[in-house]
Amino acid sequence: MKTHILLVEDDVASRFGFIHFFSREGYAITEATGIAEATEAIAGQRFDAVILDNNLPDGNGIDFISTVRTYDGTVPIIIITGTADIPLAVEAMQRGADNFLTKPVDNAGLSAFLKKTLEIGVLKRRVVARQRLEKQEEMFWGNSAAMRQAFDLARIAAESDSPVLLTGETGTGKGMIAKWIHRNSSRSDNEFVEVNCSCLRGELLAREIFGNARGAFTSADQDRKGLLDIADRGTLFLDEIGDMGLEVQAQFLKVLEEKTYRRLGDVKLLRSNFRLICATNREIANLLKKGLFRQDLLFRINLITIAIPPLRQRMEDLPAIIAAILRSLGRDDTSVGPEIMALLRGYTWPGNFRELHNVLERAHLLARGGSLLPAYFFGLNGAAAPLPASAAPVPRPLKPLDMQQIQQALDEADGCVEKAAALLNVSRATLYRRLKQNGE
Repeated sequence: MKTHILLVEDDVASRFGFIHFFSREGYAITEATGIAEATEAIAGQRFDAVILDNNLPDGNGIDFISTVRTYDGTVPIIIITGTADIPLAVEAMQRGADNFLTKPVDNAGLSAFLKKTLEIGVLKRRVVARQRLEKQEEMFWGNSAAMRQAFDLARIAAESDSPVLLTGETGTGKGMIAKWIHRNSSRSDNEFVEVNCSCLRGELLAREIFGNARGAFTSADQDRKGLLDIADRGTLFLDEIGDMGLEVQAQFLKVLEEKTYRRLGDVKLLRSNFRLICATNREIANLLKKGLFRQDLLFRINLITIAIPPLRQRMEDLPAIIAAILRSLGRDDTSVGPEIMALLRGYTWPGNFRELHNVLERAHLLARGGSLLPAYFFGLNGAAAPLPASAAPVPRPLKPLDMQQIQQALDEADGCVEKAAALLNVSRATLYRRLKQNGE
């Protein structure tokens, strides 16, 4: 795939010379004659670098740097100006430019500058990606036969660029495995972008995936990038894809077939070179029989299928998993006593790894740095112990539904409509209806 450069230059002769030279060098060039055109270009696609003239007919290039950074914080920027002004160069670097050149520009010199600047961009993206991934939980595979098979398939997936489908019950670690595949793939220096298809439905999910153009609906006051934009050259993780509606399935299938898409309310075709990983806790075969999932989409997403076993089927890994979780919680004593271990082994773990993590974290908090006691593991005898009344979440009634409170609930629920509806003490259908009425 060619390195894509955004060239912002109003002088016809200079622009022609740059385009002719860099095209022969093997770069793909998108040209803009001013800030307005450049803004439209940077909002529509991702670039590897921006070459920006400072003196433009509709503004200064230095002022445009902040606009570029709002869309892409890592894209390298070269500022070109007609005067050798040191204070101007300092200001450009302070605003976020990576290099500064004065006219007349020697093409060979600019080419060398560009190569160095592209290296800076790669390093920036690598640092940002690593910082995000280093915050993720430790991945423990275990020694059970089922997990060894899952690990072998995940390693094959990491070495390829093929779509992956992760199946398994809720809480088995499908999201962690998706991150592991991305982290160990050739795309690890770029974004890992995820969305839970059970939290957003219909048009809300389509807007999240595809983005929207300004004016696409009532509250769309600006162009908004979708996850396909952000995942370009990285990985798009669609969690709980079995809950994706048929209409969005059809739209997404078209993306997979043609490698192009449109933002909602826009006619412009965009491209995204993303790697796809999907996960579901539902039986896709049953969804196919009921007509709730497209068979042609399934063929596209399950080239590599990895089945993650529930925790109750890998109890031989339990001691090592517990030790790994306790280490992640900062405990020096990474083992538990025989009485606690017997209690943990005797439980069926319907919430799987996620539930085990929560139980251990709760016990760790109750211990306040002391020893873990059996009393801290209440609720594992087949029925969960009720929380104290003071700890139980209290839904807030809305009379009538207020959009400010709705937005606050969505923020607290990290955008998950189902959780927000529970906080608001309304049904999910009621919340969807109110969001649709307000163009959300």
